[in-house]
Amino acid sequence: MSQLGGRCCPILGGGPAVNGPRRAEIHPQSRRQLAHFRSPRLWRAMASREPFKATQNQWEKLFLDCTRRYTSDLSIFGKTPVRFFCSISSSRVQDNRFVRHSSEGETELPSYTWPDNQRPRVCILGGGFGGLYTALRLESLVWPDDRKPQVLLVDQSDQFVFKPMLYELLSGEVDDWEIAPSFTDLLKNTSVQFVKDRVKFIRPLDHLNHIEMGELGRSCSGGLVHLESGIIIEYDWSLPQCSRLVLALGAEAKLDVVPGSAEYAFPFLTLEDARKVNSKLTTLERQRFGKDSPPIHVAIVGCGYSGVELAATISERLEDRGIIQAINVETTICPNAPPGNREAALRVLQSRKTQLFLGYFVSCIKEVSASEDSVGMTRIGEEMSIDAKNHRNKFILELQPAQRGLESQILEADIVLWTVGCKPVIPHLDPFDQSNTFPLNGRGQAETDETLRVRGHPRIFAIGDSAALRDSSGKLLPATAQVAFQQADFAGWNLWAAINDRPLLPFRFQKLGEMMTLGRNDAAISPSFIESLTLEGPLGHAARKIAYLLRLPTDEHRIKVGISWLTKSVVDSVASLQSTVTKVISGS
Repeated sequence: MSQLGGRCCPILGGGPAVNGPRRAEIHPQSRRQLAHFRSPRLWRAMASREPFKATQNQWEKLFLDCTRRYTSDLSIFGKTPVRFFCSISSSRVQDNRFVRHSSEGETELPSYTWPDNQRPRVCILGGGFGGLYTALRLESLVWPDDRKPQVLLVDQSDQFVFKPMLYELLSGEVDDWEIAPSFTDLLKNTSVQFVKDRVKFIRPLDHLNHIEMGELGRSCSGGLVHLESGIIIEYDWSLPQCSRLVLALGAEAKLDVVPGSAEYAFPFLTLEDARKVNSKLTTLERQRFGKDSPPIHVAIVGCGYSGVELAATISERLEDRGIIQAINVETTICPNAPPGNREAALRVLQSRKTQLFLGYFVSCIKEVSASEDSVGMTRIGEEMSIDAKNHRNKFILELQPAQRGLESQILEADIVLWTVGCKPVIPHLDPFDQSNTFPLNGRGQAETDETLRVRGHPRIFAIGDSAALRDSSGKLLPATAQVAFQQADFAGWNLWAAINDRPLLPFRFQKLGEMMTLGRNDAAISPSFIESLTLEGPLGHAARKIAYLLRLPTDEHRIKVGISWLTKSVVDSVASLQSTVTKVISGS
């Protein structure tokens, strides 16, 4: 038993272990490696972090051979081998070729083939404002012939989404292709390669700089990206200072906040979200088409920019056929917006009879079933419509006061829109490499230095919603498209500087102002360069569309969208003129 305990110590001490046959075949070379593995000298070298002479692939095979033999001996405790330990590792055996080592042997894994093994590699995860604009920035810079990097963009969707204009999809002002062009179209005149896939996990190795050193004192390995499809992307090569990874995966809606929110509420963060909301509103409009039909109740949770823009857009769309109920825990809407924008938005919402529930938070959302008796519930002091008994797609929102002097409320809604909270998407790290860690803040964002590199990982940049960076006053930068757009410009330059051995620039955010849509021909803009100035109404609407037109990704797409918007504007003007003339003639 003592012999068995001695054999098991390396396994229980943290070595990789796998299930295997009762006796594993160990070749003479592997036996010599195993004897070397057992030597105290090797363990002292590991403790002092001395460089290993064997390659990573040889060591992984050695650990697996060792643990196959040890775990087979544990079968003395039962009729079948004990299956306590299981480990699978992968490694590179040749350029662009990887294998998975397991108890059942080696399996070759698919890998992304870089076009040129002698040029730098940049892998960008995420195709939003941060990721796509970084790739386009790299393409626009001037590079030495042998230093221009191969850029690979990975995103789970095949379309880039200009998210600040998702609201125009609900009002019908824009078409899908205008604000959601395909990556194929945007990148067709560039050298940037695109892969549609999800990131499963990453295995960065730049944190091992102090262990694996090259002749010039630089790390000899960069890292791996494992995709859901099984493809492995290697972003290191023979000149390690030139390989980089960019994290720009954006954020996703955080719905599991209160009971019922994940089941019944619609988020509004992606193109798919906007399509679902538009489809639901269209269905409700068809169901309530008649004059005697009850109004459509729309509940919007959150009165930040997103919630207010949704409330203004939908209230204009539904007009008298809908009742918009906006809920906010603060006592005002858009608490962080410039006063001019906030006042303009408040005037618009009040003119469209939007019901504001300020100082409340939602404690529960539930669906009303046909068997429930909803009579007796109160909504703004009135009896709730008995129509809720006859429609399963009615929802009840229980509101609790967040301020003193308010009473609980119960709201009825046909559709619930959730605009409160989002969580950054940070890829998982290799589960078999416990030495890998990402410094994250309380929001789940990667902590970066002022050059946008993740702390402790000098070859990984993080931008947009994925990054936690503070301004000169120490305040955390907001997760907005404006911040991501500016970070992409700096990230592109710093990638150029890193590859060409130039100093990296510290990121400095320049606030240009804030904009919000308030309807088909209404918006509010507060530019930062003119204090106390707010453009409202049609003028603000035109200025906002021009500003966003200039922010579209490529010149070709800007021209196409500009022509489309101009044509629509002319058609709308002609239709409005005809309507006015018709009214005048009929009135006379």
